[in-house]
Amino acid sequence: MLDSILLLHPVVLALLATGFTWFCTAFGAGFVFFFRTVPRPVFNAMLGFASGIMIAASFWSLLLPSIELSEKAGNLAWFHVSLGFLSGGLSLYLLHKLLPHLHVGLEENRLEGGKSSFQRSLLLILAITLHNIPEGLAVGVAFGALGDGFSYEALMAAVVVAFGIGIQNIPEGAAVSIPLLREGFSARKSFWYGQLSGFVEPIGGILGAALVFYVESLLPFALSFAAGAMIFVVVEELIPESHTGKETEMSTLGAMFGFVLMMALDVGLG
Repeated sequence: MLDSILLLHPVVLALLATGFTWFCTAFGAGFVFFFRTVPRPVFNAMLGFASGIMIAASFWSLLLPSIELSEKAGNLAWFHVSLGFLSGGLSLYLLHKLLPHLHVGLEENRLEGGKSSFQRSLLLILAITLHNIPEGLAVGVAFGALGDGFSYEALMAAVVVAFGIGIQNIPEGAAVSIPLLREGFSARKSFWYGQLSGFVEPIGGILGAALVFYVESLLPFALSFAAGAMIFVVVEELIPESHTGKETEMSTLGAMFGFVLMMALDVGLG
């Protein structure tokens, strides 16, 4: 079984992995068929959990390998990794400034990205879609790195990234579909648009995997770039959204459990 997987092209593996993360988004969006709303403490804990996973994945699965690869290549590791990290964050910053979107978790539903004639429902979808861009890129880069040395350890490290991203996509899918239901959409349409927000992950996964597979010298930069983009999303979107209401401790506990889970997976299996 493992031998047959190792024969697959890294770009194909990235497509399969991001297909899994997209499925997780759809699974979370499916909550709309069972719940019309999610209690605020539960919602905060879910977003905090997603934050913890993304923070841990950014370091253990992306930044640390980036540093090691950069040092192995004889580069000035701190400079190259810092450049990639900041480039990833600044790229997401520009997207946030240019693309109108709505902060779905905040009580005032704050609009960002400039004035827009888009309906509120579309702005809600765009908000989560922005989250999914760096996630798909991170998974793609992790599998594209297999071209630098296709081994069981490298494969498991990439699988851990995909699994962690998939887990935290579940609450993100629910964060789109359930608000859409409250906006007046039917449960079926809310589910459709909720899962559709994860469509960018396979696209980002294919692009990330192909880039680093065919241009191996970009791998350290690409890993740190994906980490910077993910950290920007966590600090700009997930953490503020998870600290609304009175029970903010739930988001903090969720973040700690998410971080520990991702760290344990990465250290134990990666």
